[in-house]
Amino acid sequence: MATLSAPDTVSMDPNKLQQVTGLFNQQIESGLHPGAGLAVYRYGRLVLDINGGTADTKTGRPVDDETMFVLFSSTKPLAASCVYMLKERGRLDWDDPVAKHWPEFAANGKGEVTVRHLLSHQGGFPETPADLPWTDWADWSKVVRAMEQAPSKAPSGAVMAYHPINYGWVIAELVRRVDGRTFDKFIAQDLAAPLQMENTYVGLPPELDGRVSRLHLMEEDADPNGYADIFDRPEVHHVICPGANGIATAGDLARFYAMMERRGSLDGAQVLRPETVGEGVTLQVEGIDQSLDLFAQRSLGLALADERMGKSTGTPLNTFGHGGAGTSIGWADFDSGLAVGYITNGYRGNDNNNPRLAAISQAVRDACV
Repeated sequence: MATLSAPDTVSMDPNKLQQVTGLFNQQIESGLHPGAGLAVYRYGRLVLDINGGTADTKTGRPVDDETMFVLFSSTKPLAASCVYMLKERGRLDWDDPVAKHWPEFAANGKGEVTVRHLLSHQGGFPETPADLPWTDWADWSKVVRAMEQAPSKAPSGAVMAYHPINYGWVIAELVRRVDGRTFDKFIAQDLAAPLQMENTYVGLPPELDGRVSRLHLMEEDADPNGYADIFDRPEVHHVICPGANGIATAGDLARFYAMMERRGSLDGAQVLRPETVGEGVTLQVEGIDQSLDLFAQRSLGLALADERMGKSTGTPLNTFGHGGAGTSIGWADFDSGLAVGYITNGYRGNDNNNPRLAAISQAVRDACV
């Protein structure tokens, strides 16, 4: 693992940071998305926090400092960090079967699925249950029952296959079983509060509905699963779905990654120990993901060396983070000291989404001195 860089070495080229802002605005003006937020930390210090465009094209409501966005799968690393905390506290181990803490989960061939398998998408139960529509997600007993009855499609640990929604639900119930608190309370009290992430929720309070940007489907064929419609609904924002329905500002997302880049501490708050962060970002599996049909490198809840995070000038596997379906990217890089949160509200397919995210990430990298 790279050596922790000293915060007093922070240096960004002001002209190139202006170019980052220019590119950010250009992407909005060219119609890639109606609105977005972008925040950047370097060595734990905030160096850029901007937003712009329109939050709701039907009403003309602008994106402003109070605007929160749907994170989609950019929620997943935040959920994983809750498991990191429980591991650090001695409440579970990476190689514990999930069923050790949740016996009913062993049904239908899942008895050997470990926490490590879960976090690295090797659990073998990737398919979101067809008999659990979004209208049932608010009923936690139905969610838990569906995860217990979810059938194993492959032996645990044998296949890497992305679990888009099930990942988060199993984490949430595992946290509840081990800690006793519901997931929304755990993440609020043990992650968001210490890090002063005051605009981050998994289970949004209804009174904050008006601060959430709408989702805008930019290409009719970009969303075969209907995620843009489902996750644009306030009713879905209110439920616990830690694989996909986190709500946050770009500043909060970047702040999470700044904590990770600083090996678990930020602004005097220690959330994780350095060795726990080190375990969390260590490569676990690589190859063709059988759900996505794409090459992937994964640690415990994080993607490594993803093209949407720009090109590292150091060790590629020292860059870690996660994207959100059709919209966003969050990442950090131990070598450059960068931590980035970039969230758009325009849902696009990979051919258009990945380049716009990578362009912003690379522009941020290029601004380092």
